[in-house]
Amino acid sequence: MIQAVLFDLDGTLLDRMQRSLGHIPKALYIKRFIELDMRGYVWKDKVYAQLIQEFEIQQTTMEFLLDDYLSNFHLHCVPFKGLQSMLQGLKEQGLKLGIISNGKGDFQMGNIKALAIENYFDVILISENEQLRKPDPRIFQRALGRLAVQPRESVFVGDHPANDIEAAQNAEMYGVWKPSGLLDEAPSAHAQISSLEELKDIIAALNA
Repeated sequence: MIQAVLFDLDGTLLDRMQRSLGHIPKALYIKRFIELDMRGYVWKDKVYAQLIQEFEIQQTTMEFLLDDYLSNFHLHCVPFKGLQSMLQGLKEQGLKLGIISNGKGDFQMGNIKALAIENYFDVILISENEQLRKPDPRIFQRALGRLAVQPRESVFVGDHPANDIEAAQNAEMYGVWKPSGLLDEAPSAHAQISSLEELKDIIAALNA
C-alpha cells in the first residue's frame, strides 16, 4: 500500500511559466528567461548576466536584478490548479507528504510559504540545506527515512524526466511524471498525469 507521496516543487506544484517579471517586452523577456533558466536548474546570476548582454540593458546590473528576483519572486508564486485541494485530499487519506527540491534553502522555503502549503508536508528537503541534489538517490532515501516508509510504499511526482522520474525509480519509488511541455518524454515513468487532480486515481490504481 502507498504510504507517502513526495513532490518536486518547480514545474510540479509551482507554475513557473506564469511568473511575470515585468522587465523589457514582457512576453519575449519571460520566454528568454525561462529558456536560460532551464526551469530552475541554472542559478539566476548567470541568467541575468546573459539577459543584460542579449537585451543590451544599460540601466541596471545583474546584482540588482538578482536581488529583485530573490526579494520578490515569492510575491508572484502561482500554484497549479487544484494544488491545495489535492494535498488536502491526500492528507485525509492518511498519506504522508514530502517535497524534494533542488535550489536555495531560504528561497525555496519562501516560495512554499507563499503557496500556503507548508503545513501539509511532513518533510521538506531542499538541496542547499541537505548538501545533496537530485538525481542523487541519497536525497530520496533520506526523505523516506525521515518519513519512516519503504521505497515501494511511496510515490514521487515530478516534471523532470531524469532528475525526478528516473532518479526516484532508481531509488525504487513509483515515478509519476507531470510533463511541463518543455522537456523530453519520460517513457520509463510508472504513470503520467496532466493535472494534479489525476493523482488520486493513480494512487488508487497502485493500491488496487
